[in-house]
Amino acid sequence: MIDYALADDLAVVTLNAPARRNALDLDALSALAEAYDHAESDGARAVLLRGEGPSFCAGRDISGVDPATDDVAGYLDATLAPLLRRMASFPAPTFAAAHGACLGVGLGLLIATDVVFVADDARIGSPFAALGATLDSGGHALFVERFGTHATLDLIYTGRMLTGEEAVRAGLFSRVVPASEVRDATELAARRAAAGPTEAFRASKRIVTAIRDERLGLWEAMALENRAQAALAGTADYREGFAAFQAKRAPAFTGR
Repeated sequence: MIDYALADDLAVVTLNAPARRNALDLDALSALAEAYDHAESDGARAVLLRGEGPSFCAGRDISGVDPATDDVAGYLDATLAPLLRRMASFPAPTFAAAHGACLGVGLGLLIATDVVFVADDARIGSPFAALGATLDSGGHALFVERFGTHATLDLIYTGRMLTGEEAVRAGLFSRVVPASEVRDATELAARRAAAGPTEAFRASKRIVTAIRDERLGLWEAMALENRAQAALAGTADYREGFAAFQAKRAPAFTGR
């Protein structure tokens, strides 16, 4: 089950099937994509993704799946990849609170999120070696980028799970937080972003994505920054930020 709620410009998307450790079947994946569509149509200025129960997401729900008839290509190409692209392309800041098992598709959901706070008890990786399958959801690209080829293949061949601390140290995710605090800490950060200068955050997200995807250098990135800054100069939040700084008060951004 996927729960959706919007309050104070923050969309909260919750994986709510704790008995299954939030493993996702096709219906849940479709509902998750719809939640992000709702968040955008509702004008959410940030999104928070989290999971109920002892795990964030244990991956794909394969209970009842017959490997002899399973349409793996259809599942990956027609359902999973579009969902992850949808999440990654959400125009406003996105946050995830990761705890417990973050496996397979669960790892993919985190890869597709801007800012990920990871509990110190998290177990991150892919159980696919035991299934005769391979890492998916973009895991190969991220692992090779962060760990190099040797460590990546070590993780894949052995099926060893990363701890939250290891994942953050390697630059996979944002911060490691005690398990008892990760949910509240992530929500606080997401709510602050939702109350922030939304157009400036959107611009930074576009620039960071372009730097990553197009392998931009310093001067190319600077040109993007300059154009973004010039466009932001006409926004209400830009004027409010300057006025608040000059008056030595806290700004009151509206997202415009």
